[in-house]
Amino acid sequence: MYDIFATDKLIDLWLTEDIGICDLTVQTMIEPGETGTFCMNAREPMLIAGIDVAARIFARYDPTLSVDVRVADGDKVEKGAVLLNVSGNARSVLTAERTALNIMQRLCGIANHTATYAQAIAHTKARLIDSRKTTPGLRALEKHAVTCGGGLNHRLSLDNGVMIKDNHIAVCGSIAAAVARVRRKLPVLTKLEVECDRLEQVHEALATGVDVIMLDNMSVPDMKEAVQIVNGRTKVEASGGIRLETIRAVAETGVDYISTSKITQSAPAVDIGLDEA
Repeated sequence: MYDIFATDKLIDLWLTEDIGICDLTVQTMIEPGETGTFCMNAREPMLIAGIDVAARIFARYDPTLSVDVRVADGDKVEKGAVLLNVSGNARSVLTAERTALNIMQRLCGIANHTATYAQAIAHTKARLIDSRKTTPGLRALEKHAVTCGGGLNHRLSLDNGVMIKDNHIAVCGSIAAAVARVRRKLPVLTKLEVECDRLEQVHEALATGVDVIMLDNMSVPDMKEAVQIVNGRTKVEASGGIRLETIRAVAETGVDYISTSKITQSAPAVDIGLDEA
């Protein structure tokens, strides 16, 4: 879920960063009128994310280029699959090549990593969600990649919902006081979540009628007890210290959501290339 207008601004920044004054290599060795056809291909199995962004990079740099997209975001492809074909001015294709590959490798990597985490908890009711720990400037695209991998988005930005954390509670004096302050001004369709790191806070948060209770860095036994305390009266999210080797046990406590920054911050890039067709 991203906006084309905002993405075009990013593409302009990416191209400007990579090109500098000019692509010295193509301008010294390729004649202005030379043309070619090239294919972007997967060099390993992967989930697709960001293919339309990659295609738009070529078109934005040179609108005369012909781009034929062969896959869709969310598709699972095998090694050797052609993701898109681009033909036209050879200088233009090769100048925009690295920028298009960079964003595809990053976003597909996030989709792949997300899918690995989501599969680990597929036997439970828990759903995997992301965080705001994203690359500056790439949040909308990275969160889109999470959904391509089977995850859900948490807040897209600070104005997407209210999350009362430990420092907010410290300023206000208690969870009840913090929630009371928020409710005086909270937009009617906006959700309210409270972070709890102790079981007594779960009782306090539950009494305020919040929409979601986050269990922050709790042990698995404490998470199980917290779920029993809540008993379905509101949604429960587990967060903090979530890794691939721990997420299964967390999901089996009965929580509704599990949030982790690992799916965006620790996702390895996939191998994608652009070759002459």
